Amino acid sequence: MTEIKHLAADADPQIISDTLTRDGALVLDNAVDADFLAQLRAETDPYMDATADGSDDFTGRLTTRTGGLLMRSEKCREIIGDPRILAPCEKFLAPYCERVQLHLTQIIRIRPGQGAQPIHRDRWAWGKHLAHIEPQFNTIWAITDFTTENGATRVVPGSTKWQDDEQIPPEQITQAEMSAGSVLIYSGSVFHGGGENRTQSDRIGINITYTLGWLRQEENQYLSSPPEMAKTLSPELQQLAGYAMGQYALGYYTPPGAPGVYPELVPPEFALNEDDTSATMGTAADLEAVSQIRRSKH
Repeated sequence: MTEIKHLAADADPQIISDTLTRDGALVLDNAVDADFLAQLRAETDPYMDATADGSDDFTGRLTTRTGGLLMRSEKCREIIGDPRILAPCEKFLAPYCERVQLHLTQIIRIRPGQGAQPIHRDRWAWGKHLAHIEPQFNTIWAITDFTTENGATRVVPGSTKWQDDEQIPPEQITQAEMSAGSVLIYSGSVFHGGGENRTQSDRIGINITYTLGWLRQEENQYLSSPPEMAKTLSPELQQLAGYAMGQYALGYYTPPGAPGVYPELVPPEFALNEDDTSATMGTAADLEAVSQIRRSKH
């Protein structure tokens, strides 16, 4: 059984990306402190406590999943936009896209008595059509300690190239034990699943995941963070949520209104600032990237 590598929270982004490519998972130790976690819980516990348990075996009948964190919590916004995460994320996904975007925000609380989740790949959110690329850079922030007994995430290091129908030997599965404030980083291709909680306390983690800018997001950020609310976010978070072109000619829209009131083709940012008409189909760099793709096919 291969153990999960632990790195310092400020590890070099290239080392994180290389480790993730090789192993499919790693842990950054002690990324945030106890005061940060206390403030985060003060903001998010009311939403978590109001969330019902799952209704099927995969999501967990003794597991709660609370989303919409971009607009619900300032501290969650800090971890979503943490440069220690975004820098390796962009390096890791750069071969497959021009822009990364926020894919999912979710508090996962595994209650006492919850059994282990089936081992799976997160890239299966799009079916099994993406075996030829890596579509995701995923994180689980430990809000409580993650232990073998309370359901630390089960991971199969080195499994990113395995077939989708691979039978996983139990001896290949390890668990991402880590202290509260640490963060598990894992790819969309690594086999993993929530662990069994054999204790009398909740295991709480926050799942923040990122994906290629041209893929549909698992959590619909436009509905969770509609324009009138997204206006309050920083430009960086607005772009992560999807208020930006995915690449050239990917994501523009036509504003509804009377003839001639608005420009005909505008980028998503226009929904946040109707005075900005500086871009439509994307940037010159985006167009050049598409042109290179076209040239390579001929």
